[in-house]
Amino acid sequence: LACKDMKYGTALAERLVSDGYELDRCYDAQGVLRLTSRKPFDVMVLDIGLGDEGALDLVTFVRRRMPGVQIILLFDVNRIDQAVEGIRRGAFFYLPNTCPPDDVALVVDKAVNHLSTQNTLNEYEQNLFEETVGGSPAMRRVIELITKVAPTDSTVLLLGESGTGKEILAHAVHRLSPRRDMPFIAINCAALTETILESEMFGHVKGAFTGADADKRGLFEEADGGSIFLDEIGDMSPITQAKLLRVLQNGEIRPVGSSVTKRVDVRVIAATNRDLVEAVQANKFREDLYFRLNVIQIRIPPLRERIDALPALLDHFLKRFNAKFNKDVQEVDPQAQALLQTYAYPGNVRELESIVAHAVIMSDGHTIRPWDLPDYLRQGTGMRLALPYHAGKSIPSIEQMEEQLIRSALEQLDGNQTETARKLGISRSTLWRKMRQYGIADTMPEPDYTNR
Repeated sequence: LACKDMKYGTALAERLVSDGYELDRCYDAQGVLRLTSRKPFDVMVLDIGLGDEGALDLVTFVRRRMPGVQIILLFDVNRIDQAVEGIRRGAFFYLPNTCPPDDVALVVDKAVNHLSTQNTLNEYEQNLFEETVGGSPAMRRVIELITKVAPTDSTVLLLGESGTGKEILAHAVHRLSPRRDMPFIAINCAALTETILESEMFGHVKGAFTGADADKRGLFEEADGGSIFLDEIGDMSPITQAKLLRVLQNGEIRPVGSSVTKRVDVRVIAATNRDLVEAVQANKFREDLYFRLNVIQIRIPPLRERIDALPALLDHFLKRFNAKFNKDVQEVDPQAQALLQTYAYPGNVRELESIVAHAVIMSDGHTIRPWDLPDYLRQGTGMRLALPYHAGKSIPSIEQMEEQLIRSALEQLDGNQTETARKLGISRSTLWRKMRQYGIADTMPEPDYTNR
């Protein structure tokens, strides 16, 4: 609390302490600089009159030193321009310096809640990044689009193969939006018949069809104020498409068997693994609905197009399944790594998740070996290589892939054999033996193992 008026500052401090806040006080700009150099703060109540014209520079300084701090400005009612400029420089809120302490305390509560929400969202974004991105440049653009469109009410169309994480990203759009505290409801349009899907989406009245023994609220009504995720929307029947279009155009639903419409406020996020442009041209998908959905289109690349994300995704899933199955698997050996790197993952991230779960369960130690992987991966049944080999060229052997892995690791680590062996999960002597086997050691001195 940095307040020029000591009497007012004392009354405000007592009010905040009574609410359970820990508090430090100062009475001039030097005091602000001194306090902020000692420890971080979550919220700062700053009297603009504290430093006269220099107080706004103080806002800029504090925001740079503590980017997460929520600054509440107290301003002279005759200098509203200063308060507005303070907001532009990053302050959270402003109040007249004549406000009762109770009013300031309410804004402090809002600032703390905002900070808590922001921290939760930052953690959520990090988990999202680890689970679907894995450090892949191909997915960074996807996350950029998600974070830009999420705060708006725009419809979003997610395109991608099954298993690429469309529902995870749809949930991210919701969680990063102002609707985050309202319902998020997902429905698979391909899993239900036309009649059942329509009833699930829009509800029905008693007697609308055989078995409709009572009125039922639809998922659009359940999601009112929130978001609804329509997965595999390319499989929706033309009749249901027409009714969905009415929702997008007018914000109205009509339960099956009813003549009465209801207003709903729902954000629609749709996804499909089909080519909707092709479906429109074949008259299997309404063009007007396509344009309503296709305001923001986000294509999620399959895992085979972002195989560079594999190490980070493996690490993420290893941590998850170690905790779930009470295991302590720390690494993947080079041969198992080669098998995983050259698989094309037709089931994408969802399939990789299942593979890692299988391997963690089967592993007897701290390392995943080739025999811990599913049989189809080890035996090459239905296996498609993700490496860019040209048609007609032979498929590399395990030894060739292992050689390439060792060469790449040595190159990345500037020839440091100790660090290379550690990264690959093998001993230095084993690394040296394999380097000699593959002719990599010809220009390198043999290491001295006596001082390991």
